[in-house]
Amino acid sequence: MRVNLDGKLVSVVYGYPCSINIDPMEKKPLFHFLPATQILSLATVGCNLHCKNCQNWEISQCNPEDSAVYECPPDLVVELARQHGCRSIACTYTDPVIFYEYALD
Repeated sequence: MRVNLDGKLVSVVYGYPCSINIDPMEKKPLFHFLPATQILSLATVGCNLHCKNCQNWEISQCNPEDSAVYECPPDLVVELARQHGCRSIACTYTDPVIFYEYALD
């Protein structure tokens, strides 16, 4: 989700995930990848798709002002993953393209 500010597209969800969870790796569709480990899963609101049976429609089809979000800069995401013993981080639940810059950092 972006807005035009002085001719530049700026992400309005950067650093503001709506969901941060610690999940077992087996919950992810990654066959035999780091089995029996924890993964930090995060998402921001918004999605480029409008799937009729989306299981996460409450966060994928809303605007940032319509959902509870957390202030969580990229370095804090990494710190949370380390604190919880997570060996990996998943950008999940919604379309990661929406928060590409945040995921990349």
